[in-house]
Amino acid sequence: MTDYLILGLGNPGPKYAPSRHNVGFRAIDALARRHDIKLQGPRFWQRNLAEAGRGRIDEAEVILIKPQTFYNETGRAVQAFMTRERVKPANIIVIYDDLDLPEGRIRMRPNGSHGGNNGLKSIIGVAGSEFGRIRIGIGRPLDKGVPSWDPDVVIRHVLAAPPPESLPILEAAIDRTCEAIEAIIHDGWERAMDVYNRASPNDPPQRAESTQTPD
Repeated sequence: MTDYLILGLGNPGPKYAPSRHNVGFRAIDALARRHDIKLQGPRFWQRNLAEAGRGRIDEAEVILIKPQTFYNETGRAVQAFMTRERVKPANIIVIYDDLDLPEGRIRMRPNGSHGGNNGLKSIIGVAGSEFGRIRIGIGRPLDKGVPSWDPDVVIRHVLAAPPPESLPILEAAIDRTCEAIEAIIHDGWERAMDVYNRASPNDPPQRAESTQTPD
């Protein structure tokens, strides 16, 4: 019996692999390494809808999922796995990037709205809103030194690879995300949020937050 579906949001293919938008995929890869879970290609899973692997985290059986449907159609893969594994929305954890969290900060909650995120919209369309989510901050882009909401500037930012100086910050956030998921499974959402929604000593200064993430 599968206890949790844990999926990262991202876009398939080498073109998108290094992008900020694929930080959810990289978190899944990190979880797979930590728990010796082999991810198999999409031909093994749900009609080519996902790359995924089954294993254990603590005492829970989990499936780690990297949907291959592109970001905005993630719900197709989620629906297929929910049906096959008979997993309730409350036992789904979604990891994704967030523009309006400072780079490297994470935030987690057991449910909520889509906040403008098209990947979450797609999941909510098939599963409702009572699933868990962990946001990894990628920071809002600057245009002439000022935070920008211009769609072209934002798209270039999320689809670009982060610069070398950002990589250790994002890797630390991914490690913290893995720890948060392990805490959710072991201790439940409330206790995990008490620890991981706080700023860690290495986090950057906090800015005002929004949940708007164009896709």
